[in-house]
Amino acid sequence: MRTTFSVIKTGYRVAKKTVRGTIWVVRGTYELTKGATKLVYHIGKFTFEVVQAPLEYPLIRDDIQTIDGLPVKEAIRLGRVKAAPYTVKGQHYVPMSLANAQTYEETGLASWYGEETRRLPGGHMTANGELFNPSTLTAAHKYLPLPIHVQVTNLENGKSIIVRVNDRGPFPSDYNPDSGKRIIDLSRGAAEQLGFVEQGTARVHVETIQLEEA
Repeated sequence: MRTTFSVIKTGYRVAKKTVRGTIWVVRGTYELTKGATKLVYHIGKFTFEVVQAPLEYPLIRDDIQTIDGLPVKEAIRLGRVKAAPYTVKGQHYVPMSLANAQTYEETGLASWYGEETRRLPGGHMTANGELFNPSTLTAAHKYLPLPIHVQVTNLENGKSIIVRVNDRGPFPSDYNPDSGKRIIDLSRGAAEQLGFVEQGTARVHVETIQLEEA
């Protein structure tokens, strides 16, 4: 497998002193499967890998019915996901604008999801068409534009990480209607770093990472 990467220094820095230093991006193509490429980049000490999933992969949130009034896969194919309204089990959700998202912060309950994908054949995609990997630092949010980065701090132990928000949720479930009141759903990898895998939920503070021109 031939892979070529180049490392570039972006012309941005992280504002609000949330993360010190610049962002480094490893950019190139990495052929994983037909039509899929990987982007690797770093924000501070955190590393992110982004893979566009083949459209035939099922969504990990299969209860999302429409995005921007379109079938979900069609909206993903057309790139009409970022801040588009969407429906889940007949309920309409309207994400915040990118401008409003820049100053977003909230305190509430976090949970984690996606472990079941380890036991299922094939891959799964997030609501913006990225390959879901439960080991990476990603998250689901009902109202933030996709994708965006947020800092999540576990208020019970002080641990803090940055995650890439690339999915929708958490939503009320049939067996736990209150799950929809949680403010963010994290991957298992993120929950492990925040130290709440065993307990399942934790009280957290979430705020967006703001980038400004260097």
